[in-house]
Amino acid sequence: MEVGYYPGCTLHASSRLYDVQTKLVLGELGIDLKELEDWNCCGATSASKIDDFLAIALPARNLGIAEASGIAEVVIPCSACYSRMMVAQTMLQSNEKLKEEINAELSKKVKGDVKIRSILEVLRPKVESGELAEKVLKKLKGLKPACYYGCLQTRFPVDLAVPDDVENPQGMEIILKALGAAPLDWSYKTDCCGASAAVSDTDTSLVLMSRIFKDAIARGANCFVTTCPLCQLNLDAYQEKVGEKYGISQGMPVYFITELIGVAMDKPAKELQIDRHFVDAMGLLEELNLA
Repeated sequence: MEVGYYPGCTLHASSRLYDVQTKLVLGELGIDLKELEDWNCCGATSASKIDDFLAIALPARNLGIAEASGIAEVVIPCSACYSRMMVAQTMLQSNEKLKEEINAELSKKVKGDVKIRSILEVLRPKVESGELAEKVLKKLKGLKPACYYGCLQTRFPVDLAVPDDVENPQGMEIILKALGAAPLDWSYKTDCCGASAAVSDTDTSLVLMSRIFKDAIARGANCFVTTCPLCQLNLDAYQEKVGEKYGISQGMPVYFITELIGVAMDKPAKELQIDRHFVDAMGLLEELNLA
């Protein structure tokens, strides 16, 4: 089955491993990803702070590219990109005047009828159909992940249908249980990690991250799992600073959901690029005889 694929900027930069893993895992599940041609940045969290029109026009251009290519469905792994695309599509569908103004600026006009799917919306049905179980060669026994959704995966600034519980999402938990892991119930799964403010206001972001780490550790987690590249980067790259400032034990791997699916499929660690983390992500897997 061929579907459109929008990687976004991060999956072609700091989170290239997420791009590799997504293509590998979905390919194993029979999904052929066709990357949108000449796609552009979705605007992420910055465009909406500068220009409301630009914040809609940037993702709208990508939707127009998908429509012009005859693509009916687009998979978007990045939580920020998924959020911006969903918001733009909702705005275009509900505001005809805005759509006309946006289309006046675009070479490829947008209707707003492409189906947008997050990585979890693609993976969860594969659990329910049993297709994922057929590909599992190694159960993730011993993994006790804290599933971290962050603030963008289920919460949107406009009214739209959300495919999971907003405050207590379960998509990752359902997938990981099917892989043999034991995801934990914890309180900070949808709290903000600081996002891009980790660069401009590091101290405040470290406070936010410290709360996330403290609760996950108190619940007995031995790793984090996420779908958001920025969440993954923050918890991974700033973990040492959080530990030093707040006396929190360090060494907690921060995996992408696709990474652990790849491990369960017995894909080589080198192919999954598990070595591309700041915090050692191989040690725990080796300790549990998963790598």
